[in-house]
Amino acid sequence: MKDVTGRLARASSRHPWRTVALWVASIVLSVGAIAGLLGSSLTTDAEMTNNPESYRGYDVLNAHFPPSPDYVNELVVVRSRTLTVADPGFRARVESLARAIEATGVTQPVHTYYTSRDRALVSPSRHATVIPVGLTGDGDAGIERVIQVVDASAGGAFETAITGEFTADRDFTKLSEEDLQKGELQFGLPVALIVLLLVFGAVVAGLVPVVVALVAIAVSLGLTALVGQAFDLSIYVVNMISGMGLALGIDYSLFVVSRYREERRLGSDELTSIGTVGSTACRAVLFSGSAFVLAMVGMVLVPDTILRSLATGAILVGVVSVFAALTLLPAVLALLGDRVNALRVPWLGRRVERSAGAEGRVWSRVVRSVTAAPWLATVLSVGFLVVAALPILTIETGLTGVRELPDRFHAKRGFTMLEQSFGVGTPDAVQVVVEGDVRSAPLKAAVAELARRVGSAGAFLPPDVSTSPDGRVAKVEALVAGDSRDERALTAVQRLRSDVAPSVFAGLDAKVLVTGETAEVIDYRKLTDRWLPIVFAFVLALSFVLLTVAFRTIVLPAVAIALNLLSVSAAYGLMVLVFLHGFGRDFLGFTEVDVIAAWLPLFLFAVLFGLSMDYTVFLLSRIRERVAVGDRTIEAVVHGVSSTARIITGAALIIIAVFVGFATGDQVEFQQMGFGVAVSLLIDATLVRLVLLPAVLALLGERTWYLPRWLGWLPHVEIEGAGGSRLQA
Repeated sequence: MKDVTGRLARASSRHPWRTVALWVASIVLSVGAIAGLLGSSLTTDAEMTNNPESYRGYDVLNAHFPPSPDYVNELVVVRSRTLTVADPGFRARVESLARAIEATGVTQPVHTYYTSRDRALVSPSRHATVIPVGLTGDGDAGIERVIQVVDASAGGAFETAITGEFTADRDFTKLSEEDLQKGELQFGLPVALIVLLLVFGAVVAGLVPVVVALVAIAVSLGLTALVGQAFDLSIYVVNMISGMGLALGIDYSLFVVSRYREERRLGSDELTSIGTVGSTACRAVLFSGSAFVLAMVGMVLVPDTILRSLATGAILVGVVSVFAALTLLPAVLALLGDRVNALRVPWLGRRVERSAGAEGRVWSRVVRSVTAAPWLATVLSVGFLVVAALPILTIETGLTGVRELPDRFHAKRGFTMLEQSFGVGTPDAVQVVVEGDVRSAPLKAAVAELARRVGSAGAFLPPDVSTSPDGRVAKVEALVAGDSRDERALTAVQRLRSDVAPSVFAGLDAKVLVTGETAEVIDYRKLTDRWLPIVFAFVLALSFVLLTVAFRTIVLPAVAIALNLLSVSAAYGLMVLVFLHGFGRDFLGFTEVDVIAAWLPLFLFAVLFGLSMDYTVFLLSRIRERVAVGDRTIEAVVHGVSSTARIITGAALIIIAVFVGFATGDQVEFQQMGFGVAVSLLIDATLVRLVLLPAVLALLGERTWYLPRWLGWLPHVEIEGAGGSRLQA
């Protein structure tokens, strides 16, 4: 199966229209599937599949308590600054709103303070009341009708707002769609196109990678729709596919098109150039894409549906992007020929075309300066990266909630009004589940003592105690004061689990579980903390093996992994510095938060290692091919870095633009993700690739290629094929 990529490229270029037609058919077939995917197959729900304590608590409650006919998943707040609940006008407005909500036909019977006389529904100031609402049937569709009614009732002396499970889901979905349009389509894609024009110096050459990326995104979304028929996928998979599709599709196309133009500059005819590209650049793309996909497999291992959804989207778009680069792109190049250089940018176009594959003078001077003083460059670079990474020691992880939504969203307005009037922001409660003979005197007394401690903790509202009909389970339930996901709530619930409940039930024959929304966040944080080192080890081991096989040395993989770890750690530290300590946060326009998203360190590590393999393979393969034709390592490093710097920098700027697009949105977790990826890649493509890597390789010299004799059985995998012999110094 030697030179599979070369054969694919040559076959595609011999029958270009057939290849293009197959890809067009794939897009057409994907369109209908994409409509179904965006319409109903995606969810905002997250689920841990490791059965944590919070889930076990839910199972016990569901097994022993009958379904409540009056469940509540939304809270409607009515407030007046001049009237109180005792005023007839206030009562009339509340009762009219309740009737209108019930008339939508999507809720259970709606009760108010005036029908139940439940004082918990009235604020301490008596200027506000809550109308509990339980949606029936399709809550995602029903919530729209309820929101319309709530909005229509506002005005005059009254404010109305709604918040809850389906309102928040609706708002997060809407925000995700807005961020996708604003960040990727209005920012990331245009900036990527500008960078491509600067790199290639021609409009057609710049548009080709964009077209290939858009094709990869469309087909990947269609495949995701098929996967979504069997598995629940997160709404954020669309953002993942669009972002990674632009990044990978453009990057891979950039490497292939630049190599094609280089071969044409060296005198090869069009079809021969495509064949050489297939045996060299396409092989590097296949290797890089495989490494990226394997890195994403690390996230699939984690028992969390959101991470698995993101990994699924990344894997699908990674595979499709590679296949497009190996088949569609050679066909397009065969159809275009030298017209790929059409519509040159004035002055820049011909200069770029003439210099394809040659050493850049500026880059060459930089690298020669670094290799002339490698110790100084290494110490300064490592020192900067270590200092940048230090804030990671103060990282706090968690999950962002409704509080971080922009004020224009319904769930946020309802949350704010609830918190101001009642001291709670969501209908989320902590539930302590006690399983045993709860009607016995000892357990009765313990349950009462637990309720007393919950009520006096200061982080909860007064609790309710209920017993299951079979007398086997007692439930102590209390609303969480403020935001159920903030650090105060997390600390209080963790204390319930680790200190209060064990001390109250010590020596008693009872099983105690703490569940609820806040407990789920604690369980999720534990999950990511546990799996982070496992994913680290998995990705690092795979990266080491792949690079060792590719370059037949154990030194180079170790260096590449160490440098990648440094750049990722620096990105973590800078992310903590900006988002948690506020350094430059207002200037950059980011949302103020108390935590870094718990899934983000794990996600960033896998994604950044996968993306950095593009630059690593592209650069090191060029260095290796120069060594293979007789150059000393330091000469090969200078040539490899200076001849690829423009392409690598351009590729990095494209991915940075894509993820800066994420960071420009309003969803704080995407702000953190976009910032983290952009900063890490900026460091990786500049400081690491232009300074630190050349300096370290200059220090190592010929020891860079050391391979123990007992590993001599490793296969010879030539990433750049025989193309190296054609390169000119």
